[in-house]
Amino acid sequence: MQASSSHHVASQLEETSDAIDEVNILRGRLWDDESEFDKEKDKAAFRDYDSACERVKAFYKEQHEKQTVAFNIQARVDFKTRKRARMGVWEAIELLNTLVDESDPDTSLTQIEHLLQTAEAIRRDGKPEWMQIAGLVHDLGKLLLIFGSEGQWDVVGDTFVIGCQFSDKIIYAETFENNPDSKDALYSTKYGIYKPNCGLDDVMLSWGHDEYLYNVFKDQSYLPAEALAMIRYHSFYPWHREGAYRHLTNEKDEEILNAVKAFNPYDLYSKSDERCDAEELRPYYESLIAKFFPPLIDW
Repeated sequence: MQASSSHHVASQLEETSDAIDEVNILRGRLWDDESEFDKEKDKAAFRDYDSACERVKAFYKEQHEKQTVAFNIQARVDFKTRKRARMGVWEAIELLNTLVDESDPDTSLTQIEHLLQTAEAIRRDGKPEWMQIAGLVHDLGKLLLIFGSEGQWDVVGDTFVIGCQFSDKIIYAETFENNPDSKDALYSTKYGIYKPNCGLDDVMLSWGHDEYLYNVFKDQSYLPAEALAMIRYHSFYPWHREGAYRHLTNEKDEEILNAVKAFNPYDLYSKSDERCDAEELRPYYESLIAKFFPPLIDW
């Protein structure tokens, strides 16, 4: 991917991602009361809801038509069999930064600064180191744009369960009408390919940067279950905000739900024009990276 082309594609991705975040901000808040940093933030300063909805609805129409069981199985086969890169976490952050540098329409910050804003907001609230590092790395799955994706629809956006009836709690649920799985004799049923209360560990979520990064880190990190859940489920709004899929979740999922809810305000509200000094903060976060990750990771 050439530099000018990659910046253009990345800019489009970030604009869509920002619009998705804005819609999620404005649709409702079920965040943990202990999130202090955003209490004074003017949430009305984010871009206009109506214009965001138009962009986001077009995005979700494509995503909802293309996220099928067949696609998701193939995406996981590709993940396990395709060689992408082998590098450390900070190197991955720097690689993502080259892709999306200057692409964000809301701020003048680099991607590294966005990641540091999230981590620093968590740090200021006195949250544990593992949560700080989850904030730092949670968007690294957007490297899919470099490693190979079909488009924006399999990188960003709210996630949902594949292989059973599409929940009416999913944003713009009516746009699933052209997804072939919605008419499949098995996939369109309440439980589909799953057993009652099988647990989310055994459920296939729509493929994107969250699911990809979770699969990278689950066997190549020392992160606790709560941090992995924050990475995997923070875009799983039908579950953690709307209460869907309780017929598939188990006791373990209910225990980690509070951790996922606690993370989301940092994901949504930490972006601002207040700059972070990446070079000054780098030694601290590299020390955390060394605690929770091996020196090199297969991406």
